Amino acid sequence: MRDDATEATDAMDAADTTGITDDRAAGLSRRRVVTGGVLAAAGLLGLGTSGAAALPSAAGASAGRPGAAPLGLSSFTAVAAGEADAVTVPAGRTADVLAPWGQAVRAAGPPWRADGSGSAAEQAQQVGSHHHGVQFFPLGDGATGNRRGLLVISHEATDPELLGGGADKAVAAQGLTVLEVRESGGVWKAVDSAYNRRITGDSPVRFSGPVAVDGRSRGVLACGGHGITPWGTYLAAEENFNAVFGTDEPDWRRDEEHVRYGLSADGFGHPWHRADPRFDLAAREARPDEFGWIVELDPRDPSAVPVKRTALGRFMHGGATVTEAAGRLVVYSTDSEDGEYLYKYVSADSWRRLRDRGRSPLDHGTLYVARISPDGVGRWLPLRHGHGPLTRDKGWHDQADVLVRARTAADALGATPLARPERVAVSPLDGEVYLALANSTGGSPCSSGTGDNTAAGACARGADPYGRVIRWREAADDGTSPSFRWEEFLVGGDPDLSADGAFAAPKGLWFGADGTLWISTGVSGHALNGTAAAYRAAGNNALLAADPTTRKVRRFLTAPRGAEVTGVTATPDGQTLFVNIQHPGERTARWGAPDAADPGAVSTWPSGQPGSRPRSATVAVHPVRNPRRKESS
Repeated sequence: MRDDATEATDAMDAADTTGITDDRAAGLSRRRVVTGGVLAAAGLLGLGTSGAAALPSAAGASAGRPGAAPLGLSSFTAVAAGEADAVTVPAGRTADVLAPWGQAVRAAGPPWRADGSGSAAEQAQQVGSHHHGVQFFPLGDGATGNRRGLLVISHEATDPELLGGGADKAVAAQGLTVLEVRESGGVWKAVDSAYNRRITGDSPVRFSGPVAVDGRSRGVLACGGHGITPWGTYLAAEENFNAVFGTDEPDWRRDEEHVRYGLSADGFGHPWHRADPRFDLAAREARPDEFGWIVELDPRDPSAVPVKRTALGRFMHGGATVTEAAGRLVVYSTDSEDGEYLYKYVSADSWRRLRDRGRSPLDHGTLYVARISPDGVGRWLPLRHGHGPLTRDKGWHDQADVLVRARTAADALGATPLARPERVAVSPLDGEVYLALANSTGGSPCSSGTGDNTAAGACARGADPYGRVIRWREAADDGTSPSFRWEEFLVGGDPDLSADGAFAAPKGLWFGADGTLWISTGVSGHALNGTAAAYRAAGNNALLAADPTTRKVRRFLTAPRGAEVTGVTATPDGQTLFVNIQHPGERTARWGAPDAADPGAVSTWPSGQPGSRPRSATVAVHPVRNPRRKESS
């Protein structure tokens, strides 16, 4: 009997693979494909160079409605690169601080303790740390929906030197936060609401799809980027979950899959295994296979249990960007470590028909991984049991085994290692797909796969310190197609970029409804504000706006010291941007490092009080309605 995944894959294999025929659809001149494409591929592949509606995409749906007043490059004067310990926004705009780490999610909840002495139980009732993905869900239509809604925020990690407390508090600080927010009198604020809740590393979860897990599973961890579905749910991407597993058992030995997923005895310096056997790799209770998934949450149902959708594979998910093609759901994701892969999931049928039959479109479909050639051509390879080398006689038991070991399966198919692939965004205007490649040291291990993947350049990959953004168009403009054509869009550290648009380490991508591409940067602390000219020119991490047609880039916002700019979302009218500021005050080469005695050594944002503890937060950036307000925070 043939299953839905097999039928979907066969349909893709039979689709048109001749590529793009008209000039605009290609988005690529012959010069770019043949000349620029090869040079772009060198950086892409790490070979080294010198240099709730069925809209076109969920990105467009989140940004606003057609006809909304645009917030594009022409609407603001660029912010200069700088090193100030503040969020700086353009003249005429202001930034309201929302949902800082440690703020109680309900009015009766425990207050923030500035000395870090709060307990794990208190943290579980407070906004989590390390804000990453963020989405605004309007509560109401028209003007009401532009002034009132739910924010869902993903929490990626913790800073032990700033957190205070042990592993139990760190577990409580990760996961998700749902908050109702409102604008009143020109100011955005979080309000007490029955919607408000926390999902932590201890919260009950449910598994769905090909991988079966017993009902005792709990925890959503290391949430990075995100996506939204056409039916209005939030998709949280579990990213660097391997950081919190370890063991003190001297006889424990890593197996092949531990190595492939970066699981080690030292646990990246986070000894959670000493407090909870779930994270002890030598214990029978160890649960590493229960993390690294895309997690679906209904923010409008306070009783909803998060669901881990296993058909989308297990790896360090950088995000879950949703679009649709011919009614089918398409979800782009990345494995966000250096030398890892780009993935696409396609539902087996129209998402509406599946839901009408009581089946989740996220459970019934096929996961693909990309093989990308330097000549500008890409191919999607199905991670389907029985396909190619993924057979029982080669050690693959069933489809669940393929999905749990998705990295190893992608190796076997000959997927293309990429230079730290991060967020994906789909243009709401023309359907082109963009991918941020943050950077590469050139020294990370490549795939050990046996597939025919000559484009990967084996493991001799050159460094790409400043990152780049590429884009592609699926063949026949069909997101379910098995092939695509790609080109380089922007290069980080490019000396040809103006001072208004200089950037490095692009990580976040998000489209506004008007087609403006928003790029958020995440230069690591060891390089931030460093001596290299490109890092100096870029200044603190930033949010920039890019025009996909002219490739012009303009800086919109700069972050405080030590911080990354992560998630971005907007009200339906596009007039308010919600932007996440992650880990201000983290260790940097230029400013030093915080510690228990001096938590504000690098940054004191957002309070600005001497010696205060820095806090990740969301800022609501909008036009100034009170002329006496400052344009930075």
